[in-house]
Amino acid sequence: MTIMRSILYIPGNNPKMVAKAPEFPADIVTLDLEDSVPPAEKEAARKIVAENLKYAAGGGAQVFVRINNWETELTNDDLEAIVYEGLAGVTLAKTGCAADVQRLDWKLEELERRRGLEVGSVKISMLLETAKGVINAAECCLASKRNVNAIFGAVDYCRDMRVKLTNESVEQQYARSHVAVACRAAGIVAIDAPFVDFKNIEAFERNVAEGRQMGYEGRMIIHPGQVEPSNRMYSPDPADVEWARGVVKVFEEEGIAKGKASVSYNNKMVDTPVYLNAKDILAAQAEIDAKNAASQKA
Repeated sequence: MTIMRSILYIPGNNPKMVAKAPEFPADIVTLDLEDSVPPAEKEAARKIVAENLKYAAGGGAQVFVRINNWETELTNDDLEAIVYEGLAGVTLAKTGCAADVQRLDWKLEELERRRGLEVGSVKISMLLETAKGVINAAECCLASKRNVNAIFGAVDYCRDMRVKLTNESVEQQYARSHVAVACRAAGIVAIDAPFVDFKNIEAFERNVAEGRQMGYEGRMIIHPGQVEPSNRMYSPDPADVEWARGVVKVFEEEGIAKGKASVSYNNKMVDTPVYLNAKDILAAQAEIDAKNAASQKA
């Protein structure tokens, strides 16, 4: 399990913002070569990103880079510039089908071998942000062993669907749910869409709570002010952690040790699925505690 509660996007053509990357407590920092970079600045952005790959991870975050999709004919140049030590993964913008992911997998392996990196070390994140990408979400999520997450991209999705993007997210319900289910079926992490009303933290938190109930485990962040609430809301609630510890203790001592398939905890049935859910909560909390401890030492 790898926590991905907050994925902060930073324009790759902004050297001041890129230099600040280690200061942000996001779980992943994504340096962007796509939409936030004008066409005339793509080459300069590649150089800035390449020079800062190792440095950007200084705060403890994993470093990803969002690359342009294959239809732009910029993808190969992006990859040639950034696949070096320090790169944890790449995010493929506007992923449309499994072939897009498989082509990226092949190119990453070729670059890893050429540059002496461990094959498979660079992971893949997909942005599913078009009607085509959403419809093909399941096959995209299963297309490569490198896949670690898929991000629902609501802004481009709504533009593609010719509908208005709203804080209430009614227009996103089908796509948002579909992407979350596709991620779970593939065993990867579902990352929710950016919330563009970035100063409205109350509305952001309501939206996060809704997404969590759909199965999302993290958020694409477009403003540093969203990192703290995202980290907090995608972390296990202290009451849930306490409940999980009790469930695991009772099930292991009264269930597994005594050959029983179910036991009772706080007057509710606990069977194997409930026990495994409790174990997942404790594993997530342990990883968060380890990350926090490492950050404090840094």
